[in-house]
Amino acid sequence: MTTVPTSGAVGPVAGRDLTRPAVGGSGGPDRAAPWWRDAVCYQIYPRSFADSDGDGIGDLAGAAARLGHLRRLGVDAVWVTPFYPSPLADGGYDIADHTGVAPDLGTPADFDALVERAHELGIKVLVDLVPNHTSDRHPWFREAVAAGTGSRARERYVFRPGLGADGQLPPNDWQSAFGGPAWTRIREPGGSPGEWYLHLHAPEQPDLNWRDGEVVSDFERILRHWLDRGVDGFRVDVAHTLFKAQGLPDAGPGQHQEIHRNHLMPYYDQEELHPLFRTWRTLLDTHPAPAGAVPPGERVMVAEAGIFEPDRLARYVSPGEMQQTFNFAFLECPWDGTAMRDVIERSAAAMQAVGAPVTWVLSSHDAVRPVSRYGGGPVGERRARAAALLMLALPGAAYVYQGEELGLPQAELPDDRLRDPLWERSGHRERGRDGARVPLPWEGGVPPYGFSTAAPGDCWFPQPEDWAELTAAAQENDRGSMLALYRRALRLRRDHPASGAALKPEGPDSGAWFAFERGAGLRCVVNFGAQPLRLDDRAEVLLSSAPLEGRRIPQDTAVWLKHKEHDQ
Repeated sequence: MTTVPTSGAVGPVAGRDLTRPAVGGSGGPDRAAPWWRDAVCYQIYPRSFADSDGDGIGDLAGAAARLGHLRRLGVDAVWVTPFYPSPLADGGYDIADHTGVAPDLGTPADFDALVERAHELGIKVLVDLVPNHTSDRHPWFREAVAAGTGSRARERYVFRPGLGADGQLPPNDWQSAFGGPAWTRIREPGGSPGEWYLHLHAPEQPDLNWRDGEVVSDFERILRHWLDRGVDGFRVDVAHTLFKAQGLPDAGPGQHQEIHRNHLMPYYDQEELHPLFRTWRTLLDTHPAPAGAVPPGERVMVAEAGIFEPDRLARYVSPGEMQQTFNFAFLECPWDGTAMRDVIERSAAAMQAVGAPVTWVLSSHDAVRPVSRYGGGPVGERRARAAALLMLALPGAAYVYQGEELGLPQAELPDDRLRDPLWERSGHRERGRDGARVPLPWEGGVPPYGFSTAAPGDCWFPQPEDWAELTAAAQENDRGSMLALYRRALRLRRDHPASGAALKPEGPDSGAWFAFERGAGLRCVVNFGAQPLRLDDRAEVLLSSAPLEGRRIPQDTAVWLKHKEHDQ
């Protein structure tokens, strides 16, 4: 039986937010560090979080009323996904007004109340910035279609004549991320077939032209609008797509399939992105802040950039640009020790080279929930618990998607309730992302589990009948629950800030297990293999994702250890 090393060189304790208690209470913080470097941010998908008015749709007032759950969980910030006016062709990411509030989600006053309540609880607020596209119902796009070929209005979007004798073919071979061509042909004002417009996502989401000055200036206006309403940062949707290669060359085969080649696509990862992001960073660092919000210089931007080459991804968080970028390579990684260690080491090295933290994420509204992704059932739940401790021990920031802390599996929805455009555009081959967007279960034994006072059939997505044991109320006093695990982990994470030392996982080449130091005496060990790992007597077990077998770590288990020599 392998005995896992439980001690190692521990680097100096990193600087921490001065508003947080000093570790162990026996000394002051080393220095002030930006709050976002080790923040844990909780993602709210508002339509599925909490419903305040009984219409079966979650809303901003419902979210504000449930923020106490996040305070007890121990997160630092909340990211609220789009609540803007939208026809909902893509779950709210087809936006008709980037500075409005969707009527079914509330009012601007409801948004202000949400921000105020979050700040009262010490929780910072991030909102989505969606700069790649608008809704086809946006006033700009309606004007562009009505104005005709060659009009100023069409310069805000990517309109092109088609190929072929009558322009009947798309301008190039680009494919939509949702399936099918990334081009749709319009009817000109006179009724004749006309130009084609680009949409890297659904046809209802026409791409903006980021080489147009009006587009650039309008999004600066949008940023200022939300900063003036007290937000503390932005998650930038598909940040890698804004600029397209000059001349719009063909992309070739493998589009949206060989994701490791994303940075080679002519519609992704273009050089012009980075000067734009530096301009936004300057705006965030200088624009005045209202009372309660973080001051200029402390606001954060996190890139949703689907780039899987670590060195290229790191450019998004180079000095003077964004501060965080989601690590999708980690999210997409299978439950395999060798693969996990490789992703972690490469990610940490790339981000260290530019002085940025890695931003770890296990799930989102766009991903299959970990319990299901890692195998489903008891196996999937066990691995999801271990993955949670692994992620939360890693140095850097972390994002938790609503329901992750409850251990929710991916829900299976009836065909007639699916809304994701992937379902239709794939010819009903891909069920899409709706199974991760089902309303949260708060309390009670039957749907809608306290999410709403509406009848279950009137909620915008149905909930499974077997979620009674997964509600927040059912897990509240269960020390073995997923909720208890997350709460305990977040408290310990805060008490054991990451050191400034380089992350150096150790373990066998087989990937059966690996271990690493977080700092302040905390060591994480993850056992992927069937062979149990024996702990020696020098380590105190602070937290384990599953029961230990005496002093042995069983398979699919993560353990947080503290060296006895570090006891206070």
